[in-house]
Amino acid sequence: MPVVEIQLLAGRDKALHERLIARVTDAVVETLGVKPEKTIVLLHEVAREHWGVAGVPRTDPLPVPPEPTNEGR
Repeated sequence: MPVVEIQLLAGRDKALHERLIARVTDAVVETLGVKPEKTIVLLHEVAREHWGVAGVPRTDPLPVPPEPTNEGR
């Protein structure tokens, strides 16, 4: 039973979390040959003031990702 843990900055919306969980699950299923119901994905949100990059807290706003398209699938 694979368990994938992802730490990310807090502030993203529920739809983005759902998309991430679905895509990570798909990748694990395809790569390891396990069933989706045996794959666990855990998202750990970290407050921006508790996340630092290059010695500086990450307090700037997150960019909004573009909506996925079905082109090329």
